[in-house]
Amino acid sequence: MRKNLPLPITVSLDTIQSLLPQIDVFDTISRGFIAYSKGEAIIPPVGELLFEQPPGEVHIKYGYIKTAPYYVIKVASGFYHNPSIGLPSSQGLNLLFDKTNGQLVAILLDEGHLTDVRTAVAGAIASRALAPGRIRSMGILGAGIQAELQWEYHRRILDFEQVLIWNRHPGKAKQLALSLQQKGAKAQAIETPRDLAEQCQLIITTTPSTTALLEKNWIQSGTHITAIGADMPHKMELDPQLVVAADIMVVDSRAQTQTQGEWSQALRAGLISGREPLELGELLENPALGRRHDQQITVADLTGVAVQDLMISQAIFDHIK
Repeated sequence: MRKNLPLPITVSLDTIQSLLPQIDVFDTISRGFIAYSKGEAIIPPVGELLFEQPPGEVHIKYGYIKTAPYYVIKVASGFYHNPSIGLPSSQGLNLLFDKTNGQLVAILLDEGHLTDVRTAVAGAIASRALAPGRIRSMGILGAGIQAELQWEYHRRILDFEQVLIWNRHPGKAKQLALSLQQKGAKAQAIETPRDLAEQCQLIITTTPSTTALLEKNWIQSGTHITAIGADMPHKMELDPQLVVAADIMVVDSRAQTQTQGEWSQALRAGLISGREPLELGELLENPALGRRHDQQITVADLTGVAVQDLMISQAIFDHIK
């Protein structure tokens, strides 16, 4: 006789948002990266779908940690024209399963919010690990949901005096700057990526660009860059020469950055030979591997790893089960 299994818990976006402040997301995500870099996580290649009319993309990420009780399957999409029809650009859900029997235990209807948060948290973690000691100006390329969240999570763990924002559409940069001003930030829109680079000691790139936005010669000594936009093989935000020139290059996953991310673009350009980047989990476990002085240029190339989705989904589930 078939045993009747309990129904999975369905968790709404409102509930997820109410629970997130109770979770130390920085510690949660950091522990996931460390486990991944120690070989304790099983993370298959990312599944991807691309759409042209209207333009959009879907990411399917999944995996588990050997010592954890669950595995996760995450579906997250980005449809760039959604705001024009009154919908958020991000959508999706996370499915959490019992690793011992395959039972679905939780359906997290996060509408892409957990992906947005775990991405912003990872960016802030990488910046904290690599940024110079004094940051006068933080620069953000992009003006969407992720740009605002990067500012929000960076300000929780790093000090900086002002934030400069660039976007292909100047009006969007001005709109985000105004929004951040209303939250107490000293923020302003800036005309070009070069102007931003020449003034900032910390730069976060959050765009879906397919061409380089930051050139090597624009970057000041001592700058740290966290690049998160190039999460598919056709995307890039950094000049490959900048990637090669970085004194320290950190990625979230060496395996993924063979085919996506800024490191992969430099590989395809034939600019890298006999060199491997450091993984973020390795740096978090051994901070001595990071920045040695404030004149070094450092880059974190984050393509997003399913271990982040697992850790944040499990943390939500643990607060409600």
